[in-house]
Amino acid sequence: MHANLRFYLLVILIMGLGVGLILYKHFILGFPLLPDDKTPVWNIEAKIDFSARGGPVVVSFALPPETPDIVIIKEDFASPDYGFSELASPSGRRAQWSKRAVKGAQTAYYRLSLYETDQITSSIAADLPSEPEKPEFDEVLNTAAITLLDQVRNRSANTKIFTRELITALNSKVPSQNQSLLLSERSSDDYKTHLIINLLAMEGISARIVRGLYLEDGRRRQSLTNFVEVYIGGQWLLFNQNTGLHGKPENFLIWQRGDESLLDVVGGKNSQISFSIIKNLQSTRNLVVRDSMSKQAGIIDFSIYSLPIEQQNAFKMILLLPIGALIVVIMRLLIGLRTSGTFMPILIALALIQTTLLTGIIIFLTVVGTGLLIRSYLSRLNLLFVARISAVIIVVIVIMASISIISNKLGLDQALTVTFFPMIILSWTIERMSVLWEEDGPREVLIQGGGSLLTAVIAYLFMSNRTIEYLSFNFPELMLVNLAFILLLGQYTGYRLSELYRFHSLERRNVSSKS
Repeated sequence: MHANLRFYLLVILIMGLGVGLILYKHFILGFPLLPDDKTPVWNIEAKIDFSARGGPVVVSFALPPETPDIVIIKEDFASPDYGFSELASPSGRRAQWSKRAVKGAQTAYYRLSLYETDQITSSIAADLPSEPEKPEFDEVLNTAAITLLDQVRNRSANTKIFTRELITALNSKVPSQNQSLLLSERSSDDYKTHLIINLLAMEGISARIVRGLYLEDGRRRQSLTNFVEVYIGGQWLLFNQNTGLHGKPENFLIWQRGDESLLDVVGGKNSQISFSIIKNLQSTRNLVVRDSMSKQAGIIDFSIYSLPIEQQNAFKMILLLPIGALIVVIMRLLIGLRTSGTFMPILIALALIQTTLLTGIIIFLTVVGTGLLIRSYLSRLNLLFVARISAVIIVVIVIMASISIISNKLGLDQALTVTFFPMIILSWTIERMSVLWEEDGPREVLIQGGGSLLTAVIAYLFMSNRTIEYLSFNFPELMLVNLAFILLLGQYTGYRLSELYRFHSLERRNVSSKS
């Protein structure tokens, strides 16, 4: 009883470890479970144009922050003959181009590729706001602001509703007198954003400007859009300054937070910036592996991905073997199919993957059939076992070489893949079948040979499946799940399917005798 308990605990431990690692790679690292999973990758180009006055020029440009919900794949900075450096500022990263003396129209480019993740991001408690500074309005504007704030406060139950109602009031299609005074004729996006921030400051609410970019495929000459981020309940909440809606819009890239300028040009004039966007689809798996390797995630850094490409390709085949082993165990222990050699069907299945199914079966039958004929002749020579099996190996090599040469002359390129069949295994198979023929007759040879080929074909169908091949390589933890199933099947002592069929006639006799 205790032995069985330990056994089942071991199986549960192995199964749990395998499933746990798979779930971790899928939900935490982002590995997709299907090979065709694609992720939109956004390629963004920021074009900076200005006119240099003829002296030294320094261009400073705000770069997008690295947040959990986006992964920056690569960045490029281009401007001929300019010095470049990346600087850190209180509001985030900045790119700086500089040149000693330049005059006339100038252009600088910043390009980046990124993709969005499913992780939800919000500013954490460490990003605490400073005490809001109350604005200095003139008497008329101050009175209008106080009146508007009183009206909004009466309609609000909390800070979040207050912010939404304030933005809604400022964007009303039927403007009140207070709204008209506050917005006047200066209702640009930047002015409106700072007005909302100032009005919130009068209420003691911290807020800041957020500039972002809507990610839309094929857009050219796009500009950044302003949002308002308000500190409520220990976190920063994003509000649309035109609608009052809360939350980050879909496909919206936050480019900059805070009042620091987006673009500064010293030594130039007429500066402007525009954005162009294009989208393409890339393999999610490749993106996740690249990101995990760059972050040196332990489960990836010490994995097959850290090996050279040649070794990775070899492991793609090796990691399919546990799938074949499970098929063999099922066919032998549950179905009751007899095979020539325990795991020879797996090796045949591997060869079939390289040769394609029909071609591989024809080659296998040709080599084994011809080998059996020659082996029957060798048995008459009364050779010792070692000499006989060595002779069979040489014969198999001759047969395989002959098939390759003849097929090449006939233009049958598919038959050239005969070399993928393991020669030693084929030789041993021929020897075993010859002995079996002598001891048990041709019927047993056909049963075991046919069972081996059928098992190999079924294993081939599973091992050549694109999804299974993808999962076995990218989730090698599946080997632990396979191992757990094989251990469970190893304890099976019931009837096999073939035995149920064999004893079916006996059951009918019992039924007829009772009647």
